Amino acid sequence: MNILIVRVSSLGDVVHNMPMVADILHRYPDAQIDWVVEEGYASLVRLNRGVRNVIPFALRRWRKSLLAAQTRAEMAAFYRALRSESYDLVFDTQGLLKTGVVMRMARLNPGGKRFGLANGTEGSGYEGISRIFHTDSVPVGRFTHAVARARLVVAAAFGTAVDSPADFALQAPALQPNWLPSIPYAVFFHATARASKQWAPAHWIRLARTLEQRGLPILLPWGSAAEKRAAENLAENIPNAQVLPRLPLMEAVVLAQRAALVVGVDTGLTHIAAAFERPTVELYCDSPRWKTEGNWSPHIINLGDLGAPPAVVEVEAAVIELLGA
Repeated sequence: MNILIVRVSSLGDVVHNMPMVADILHRYPDAQIDWVVEEGYASLVRLNRGVRNVIPFALRRWRKSLLAAQTRAEMAAFYRALRSESYDLVFDTQGLLKTGVVMRMARLNPGGKRFGLANGTEGSGYEGISRIFHTDSVPVGRFTHAVARARLVVAAAFGTAVDSPADFALQAPALQPNWLPSIPYAVFFHATARASKQWAPAHWIRLARTLEQRGLPILLPWGSAAEKRAAENLAENIPNAQVLPRLPLMEAVVLAQRAALVVGVDTGLTHIAAAFERPTVELYCDSPRWKTEGNWSPHIINLGDLGAPPAVVEVEAAVIELLGA
């Protein structure tokens, strides 16, 4: 079986689609699986030991210079890479016009099929026009979890049920960054693009006191100038905190994968920590918890919900539960 997955973005959604690979290989252990993904996330998909080839897609960058010769050359190279194999099954679990077009561009073997979503879930960016590219469209419930949604598409193709825990099959990056502590540490993934999804700075500072008593240094990553200022402001009030340098994606994955404890808002790096089943407290402040909560491991505790940020005492109790009294 030659199989192609088309899931190009975003970071958290790419992570939540990883269990598709294990589900496919459970049914067809010799399947050859390729994956089309935005170029910035290609290194993450390569950590999945079940993926044969990663085909980088750079539409976000190409859009800025569609008429440039270099852009046209890169687009042609992508098309050749996509067409270099023919597939028995193609899965599009994003449900957008652009992902549907990519699905249609892929070559099918005789009798091959294209499976995609028949509808979106509550609040998703689903585009109904994507159905015109499917041979089979799979309906999902309005409030279906992001991990289950992708797995249901695979199950429909194979005529099976989703009846096993999610297996993300992620390998740890073979990196040893010089900023990495030699002792156990905690990570606060405090930053996210939407301000309403953030947890109040005073809450982070109060939570840090609990970890200080345990001798756990707190690492503070950031991804923009505003996030760096926020990390620096937290560090000024947290004696055991360290503001990290700006990290490339694979070093950020190392940060999450080796942490003794992760506390983070609803953002991609928090979900990566949960995928590695690190002791993780996920904080939902202004996004629905049902969509992405880490529900596959007892090492993950999910708190808060849409418009209902968790209280500090709840988070402190979760930390104690994960680390032990």
